[in-house]
Amino acid sequence: MFYSEWNGTIYLLSIKEEKTMLNISHLTKCYGDKKAVDDLSLHIAPGEIYGFIGHNGAGKTTTLKSVVGILQFDSGEITIDGHSIQSEPLECKKALAYIPDNPDLYEYMTGLQYLSFLADVFAVSALERQERIEKYAAMFELTDDLGQPIASYSHGMKQKLAIIAAWIHDPKLIIMDEPFVGLDPKASHLLKGMMREVCDQGGAIFFSTHVLEVAEKLCDKVAIIKGGKLIRSGTMEEVKGDDSLEEVFLELEGESC
Repeated sequence: MFYSEWNGTIYLLSIKEEKTMLNISHLTKCYGDKKAVDDLSLHIAPGEIYGFIGHNGAGKTTTLKSVVGILQFDSGEITIDGHSIQSEPLECKKALAYIPDNPDLYEYMTGLQYLSFLADVFAVSALERQERIEKYAAMFELTDDLGQPIASYSHGMKQKLAIIAAWIHDPKLIIMDEPFVGLDPKASHLLKGMMREVCDQGGAIFFSTHVLEVAEKLCDKVAIIKGGKLIRSGTMEEVKGDDSLEEVFLELEGESC
């Protein structure tokens, strides 16, 4: 709230708080005596593609798994679209989708059975699921393979199926761990377009990547993590300035060794 005076009259005005799709506050996760994530805080607003970069073992996957409710954490708070992942996990999971770095799919099912199963879980209507499955299967050239067992799919095909599955219920927040690994250039291009479309419609994306060039071109904001600690975050301009993201990343890694 603030006050404004005009023509001798004082008016009480309100400022609408900035909406946050994902808020991570002082997240700490330990494995024994080791802090895999150490007092990490960041927030992601609707419309943002947020990149998360760091070497193997830096804490990226632990953070992502904590966000989606797979891992219990030691302290801190995580909210998704205003709901706590600890006290309101079902509300959070309705709003999000998660693609791990190595999707664990039900390989005894066909591709279509798997997508239909997930559509049932999220109560997607028959018309909406049909439209989305047809649209995305055609985009990723999987239409002719949906009747085949997932066990017969290549790694790239499984990755494409996992992407379609993530988009099946039109989530507000999509969390992805190294989503471009295993994708051919065409599929990578399609995924980038889908990510931007989600954000243009008021959703948000939080993803980890080793491909710094992709992060630099695609992300609105980026966070760099090392040893479980966030060492820099902000808009791409704030993080890298006049340098490349790769130069900044390597410099920060060197400083914190």
